[in-house]
Amino acid sequence: MKTKDFIFTTLTRISNLEKEPFEVRKLPLDKWETSDYVVARITDLGSSDAKLELPNGRMRGVMGDELVIGALGIRFATLEATGTWKEVGEDGRMHMLSAGGLMGKLTSKSMFMPAMIAVRYQGHVMRNDNKVRMDDFMSSYQSRPYTIPTILFIGTSMSAGKTTSARIVTSLLSRSGYKVLGAKITGTGRYRDILAVKDVGAEKVLDFVDAGLPSSICPSEIYRERLDYMLSRMEAEKPDVAVVEIGASPLEPYNGDIAYEAIKNQVKCCILSASDPYAVYGLQAAFKVNPDLVTGIATNTLGGQEMVEQLCGVPALNLLDPSSIPRLKSILRQKLGMKV
Repeated sequence: MKTKDFIFTTLTRISNLEKEPFEVRKLPLDKWETSDYVVARITDLGSSDAKLELPNGRMRGVMGDELVIGALGIRFATLEATGTWKEVGEDGRMHMLSAGGLMGKLTSKSMFMPAMIAVRYQGHVMRNDNKVRMDDFMSSYQSRPYTIPTILFIGTSMSAGKTTSARIVTSLLSRSGYKVLGAKITGTGRYRDILAVKDVGAEKVLDFVDAGLPSSICPSEIYRERLDYMLSRMEAEKPDVAVVEIGASPLEPYNGDIAYEAIKNQVKCCILSASDPYAVYGLQAAFKVNPDLVTGIATNTLGGQEMVEQLCGVPALNLLDPSSIPRLKSILRQKLGMKV
């Protein structure tokens, strides 16, 4: 087969699979592991609008019977879907658990989501009788202590508004002349989130896909190693400030608690995107985090903003409202000690 015979998804963006030859060979289930690159054939589109994300971040429509290259992984999204490669049976039937190319057997799905793309395993990507894995393409690095002034973006759930808030803050800092680095250190592999901050001025971007993970759901000892890789690479760029997103919620099984502990001493400003005011209160109580600002869906109306401020005692702003920007700038100046 030629490379043009395959759809290369976002999770292959760190690899050379589009440029260098490889073989496809079926392996028994006991040889499968998270981060293995695999080939699957689309058997059911799920919906007429089925799309996959390419290595450059662009979305591509797909057709039945096309061959897709992605990676085995685990997803546990509170609002959309859950699934894992560990539930795949001998028939090789599984799903595209994310548009970015994460593959595994769907175990649950929100009724508000369209059906997911169904695929059937065709084989592992192989070279020289060895599996090709995402972590094969991690670059060499020197472990460094993390010292970058950091603005941390967390959420009470996925799709709460973290990336939108990070994009607005990145734009303000970049236009103020600062070298900004954007990073997403937990979540499920997509390129669009870190591209969003790159598009508004971040000079460098990095995420856990660069560290060889299709999602950050993995054993804690593995995640700690990959987190050191990410933080060390970020440190080597010597940015003035880092805009860092912990994807999903810190309470979900994406190792967000480990990520937070590793960087908390450098967090100068914590911005929480919330789905509703009560979720802010719950996260404060459960995770012992007191954010400097609440944004997101919970702040869409004055009623939501006032409830957050009264219930939780922290400022709340709808950052999509231009009138909120002067107050946002004031908070950033106060927390970062930078001219914004």
